[in-house]
Amino acid sequence: MKLLLLAGGRAAAAAETRDAQDYLKRAAAAGKRLGLKDAALVEIDERKANWLDHLPKGAVLLALDERGDNLSSPELASLMRKHLDRAAPALALAIGAADGLPGEVKAAAQSTIAFGRATWPHMLVRVMAAEQIYRAVTILNDHPYHRV
Repeated sequence: MKLLLLAGGRAAAAAETRDAQDYLKRAAAAGKRLGLKDAALVEIDERKANWLDHLPKGAVLLALDERGDNLSSPELASLMRKHLDRAAPALALAIGAADGLPGEVKAAAQSTIAFGRATWPHMLVRVMAAEQIYRAVTILNDHPYHRV
């Protein structure tokens, strides 16, 4: 399975983007044993592109929105495990830009999750989501990164 972090807006040179890419690189390396093939950040210029065109066929889409379900890190890991066990070709987490996610992305998502009820800047959410992906992979690998 491939992990994708679909992020609205264009900020390739931003520190937050570099940090997110670092966590995704760590997740991909740590996830090889689990059957993860890669983890990548895909920036989407929402004014010009259809978000759904960036999803591989059969991908599972999760939307990140403050109105979604609050999942703990172990619950996110469990959700990832479920899709790994089902041999989904890809799992994508979608983060909107400043105006949030387009309606068609929310409608296409199998689940909507939140990082609490607060509204977070979309650039910080890139890092938070990438770190949570890495944390989930370490939980699934019984690595001590996640301490209870």
